[in-house]
Amino acid sequence: MKGYFQFDELGTNYRRETLGGLTTFLAMAYILFVNPNVLEPTGMDTEAVYVATALAAAIGTLIMGLVAKYPIALAPGMGLNAFFTFSVVLGLGIPWETALLGVFVSGILLFLISITGIRETIINAIPAELKYAAAAGIGLFIAFIGLKNAEIVVMSEATLVQIGDLTNPGTLLAVFGVMITVILMAIGLKGGIFYGMIITAVVGIIFGVIQTPGAIVSSVPSLAPTFGAAFSPFGEMALAEIFTIQLMIVILTFLFVDFFDTAGTLYAVANQAGYVKNNRLPRAGRALLADSSATSIGAVLGTSTTTAYIESSSGIAAGARTGFASLVTAGLFTLALFFSPLLVVVTNEVTAPALIIVGILMAGALANIDWKRFEIAVPAFLTVIAMPLTFSIATGIALGFIMYPITMVAKGRWREVHPIMYVMFFVFIIYFVYLGE
Repeated sequence: MKGYFQFDELGTNYRRETLGGLTTFLAMAYILFVNPNVLEPTGMDTEAVYVATALAAAIGTLIMGLVAKYPIALAPGMGLNAFFTFSVVLGLGIPWETALLGVFVSGILLFLISITGIRETIINAIPAELKYAAAAGIGLFIAFIGLKNAEIVVMSEATLVQIGDLTNPGTLLAVFGVMITVILMAIGLKGGIFYGMIITAVVGIIFGVIQTPGAIVSSVPSLAPTFGAAFSPFGEMALAEIFTIQLMIVILTFLFVDFFDTAGTLYAVANQAGYVKNNRLPRAGRALLADSSATSIGAVLGTSTTTAYIESSSGIAAGARTGFASLVTAGLFTLALFFSPLLVVVTNEVTAPALIIVGILMAGALANIDWKRFEIAVPAFLTVIAMPLTFSIATGIALGFIMYPITMVAKGRWREVHPIMYVMFFVFIIYFVYLGE
């Protein structure tokens, strides 16, 4: 084991790797409860989604550890689960089973891109500013969902939105959750989001806002309500009815967000661990293969896109340097299968702070955009602002991809626009025409 993971070459040992794997798990364990909560409005069974989340995380992280040998954990991604629920299922009216099929196909496409080397071409085709804008926009979108779920922000006939009733017990609990999580994150506590959820839930139980769970540990719930549901549309509809232009745009969005989210996370975490040499990441192809495989496997199990987690950096900070740490994290996600009774205490008030804080962290990508260049600022701004205001990640990406060639051509920099971006311009124009019919 030590030889396979090159402990001696990387200057590590079992203790450091185990501590690193545990730290990573605690930093991202919140997804076990947040993901079922986010996907619940689609009509999916929350207990089955909990199991699918834990298994997808365990399997994806295990593949990452054994194949790519990186201390990087995977789980259903924040932002992508919100896109799945609010943009695809609720927004476009696509059944959740068909949406899972879209996730499965996006995973297969990402797998093909990874093994053929096309990924470099795609990375170079899309300007960095649009990638940063997409990440920041998703952050605002997630934060807005958290504020809405906690009723900190509510509807208004006069102004569209307004501040909610902060004397409402549930809303007050969510505000407390945000405050305590901010404090934990500010002092640098590893797993601050997870611990913030625990403290918020306990306080909610004490004051009667949240019901007390009947148990803490139980047998693993059935996966039957979601397992294999991604393939159920094939028995009910013709291929032309399944793979509509609408669904193809959804698949493209799943692919786009997962691809760049994973690439960015891999580079950032690997650079922290000292793996990046001469701006190159060893075994990058294997890492992307692990991510794409996990996405398709997760879709079969019954959850939205699985992707690499930036929280893995906390494990690296604790000493993790090899894939053995990922094996530890995967084992802990497997153990988590027996804690599903705690779902009853993880209400909107408990998960809202996590959504808001994750949104804040993702919004940090705004700092990487050159706002002084107007031809860049316009498409970037539209990408960012459209996601929360239209309640659609796909719409934000589409507007950015349409406006970017326009501003660059107007600036006389049309030669700097990759041909793929011109193709995407027309694809998203067709998308909006299709939506208007």
